[in-house]
Amino acid sequence: MHKQLTAQELYIRKQKHTKISIHLLQICILIAFLLLWEISASAGWIDSFIFSSPKKLGLCAADLLLTGQLMGHISITLLETFISFLLVIVSTLLITILLWLNKPLSKTLEPYLVVLNSLPKSALAPLLIVWLGANYKTIILTGMSVAIFGSILNLYTGFVETSPDKIKLVRTLHGNRAHVLFKVVLPANIPNLFSIMKVNIGLCLVGVIIGEFIGSKRGLGYMIIYGSQVFKLDWVILSILILCVIAMLLYFLLGRLEKRFVCE
Repeated sequence: MHKQLTAQELYIRKQKHTKISIHLLQICILIAFLLLWEISASAGWIDSFIFSSPKKLGLCAADLLLTGQLMGHISITLLETFISFLLVIVSTLLITILLWLNKPLSKTLEPYLVVLNSLPKSALAPLLIVWLGANYKTIILTGMSVAIFGSILNLYTGFVETSPDKIKLVRTLHGNRAHVLFKVVLPANIPNLFSIMKVNIGLCLVGVIIGEFIGSKRGLGYMIIYGSQVFKLDWVILSILILCVIAMLLYFLLGRLEKRFVCE
């Protein structure tokens, strides 16, 4: 018994060391990239006006932070992303449940959902701006349009593929459709729902940025399009890097939430 516990402890320790090594390697790669970028810009190997440099981006970020512009742009983009994400999740659940309860309706709407999901959302955004006006509601709707149709199709597929044996068991025990839905279908699709959420948070962010490109005077998307128009390329690159960090943090938070709920 003692040897078995020792072997288990050694295995856990090895796994922890492996995880730490991977994190350290990732950090080293990032630091090496930033150093190479800075050296290349300082030595004139690349044009610092076009490609910027970590030092210039740091100074640009500090200047924008002091004036309060950067946090304002970040906050509005995050707010629009969170609202569109929450609306996508709620709408996806409600519409998927409706389609699962009504098979003829799901068969009728399936081809339309497939077409809408395949439609390039960047082509739809200008129409939404024209129809609804250039405001934050339209940008939120643009963020939703990127994610919602694929989410409905994926979650509905999970609903349909739920274990038929478990459903038969509930039916045998005289359970109704509500029992099947809340006792079998929804619990079985929690991992699937979290997978969809992790994809959707990135898609909603992309949709919001597309909307800000076209019809906004605030947000990171506005910073990118404005910076490219007036050749403030530091703004463009800084905004892109911030978007990368935001996307990673949101994905990480959803991953932690998934571990907590799925493990429980």
